[in-house]
Amino acid sequence: MGRTVLYRYNPETDNYERVYLTLKDRLRGVARVALLGLIIGVAIYLLIRFGFESPEDAARRGEVGRLESQYALLEKRLENALTVMENIRSRDDNFYRVMMQMDPLSRGRRLAGLDNEARYRRLMGLSDAELVTQITRQMDLLDRQIYAQSLSFDQLREMAGKEQEKLACTPAVLPINVKDYTVASGYGYRRDPVYGSTRFHEGLDFAAPRGTKVFATADGVVAEAGWKNGYGNCVDINHGYNYLTRYAHLSKIDVKEGEKVTRGQGIGEVGSTGRSTGSHLHYEVRFKDKAQNPVNYYFIDVTPEQYNEMIRLAENAGHVMD
Repeated sequence: MGRTVLYRYNPETDNYERVYLTLKDRLRGVARVALLGLIIGVAIYLLIRFGFESPEDAARRGEVGRLESQYALLEKRLENALTVMENIRSRDDNFYRVMMQMDPLSRGRRLAGLDNEARYRRLMGLSDAELVTQITRQMDLLDRQIYAQSLSFDQLREMAGKEQEKLACTPAVLPINVKDYTVASGYGYRRDPVYGSTRFHEGLDFAAPRGTKVFATADGVVAEAGWKNGYGNCVDINHGYNYLTRYAHLSKIDVKEGEKVTRGQGIGEVGSTGRSTGSHLHYEVRFKDKAQNPVNYYFIDVTPEQYNEMIRLAENAGHVMD
């Protein structure tokens, strides 16, 4: 192919005159063609590279999507678990510990050991660092709360055991069958049957036939069992926790000093020994060696109606039998 010949119109001569290109003009033409080719080539590469996804890229993108979905599901489950733990913590502090008269666990004790900022900073170098760090924080918080709650439940179980033992050792039943007695005298100031003067009566008198069975009102150890001035045949039971009960004027004693007894166990029989004007049981409840009103210690084996009737009779009984 021959070289291309260029002509240019010259208006002065009104003729087309031949143009002779210099080397510089020819180099410029070549450069323009090369630049245009480069631009077209780059455009085609970018179109293929970003406009069309390779099978490997598509698989990788699908895997990332699945991981993100799993992360989101895991995060949601962790949030639900933390919500459950918060409800358990609330019940623990505001119900269980209140019921057992225990102070709630402080926030510091529940969240102690969560200072893992150095470990969280190391996680920031991973892919999906923000999501991984957030989930790790939630896992650490859940682990700590579960551990703290397990310790709290251990404390509550221990305290419940102690409270159960304390309840068993607290006077809580009548010392005589509810069908076998009438209340002869209540707690408080009453007229003395022997001297006729007014004096403080430290217990409750149950009028009942001789030989009526008398029962221990709580678990304990027999502190005294024998004759006591004024009380006649008398049994004192030490229940621990600063409680002592006294059963006086017995016709018969069925326990001995140092013997362990349980609530409801028979310890003797009603009589009229010592300073007494008739067959009856004199019963006292003492806390820290101070006499208490026994009617405040019947909360297991009597109905509300029976309890109210007992209080009415005790308040209206105007004299003591011992």
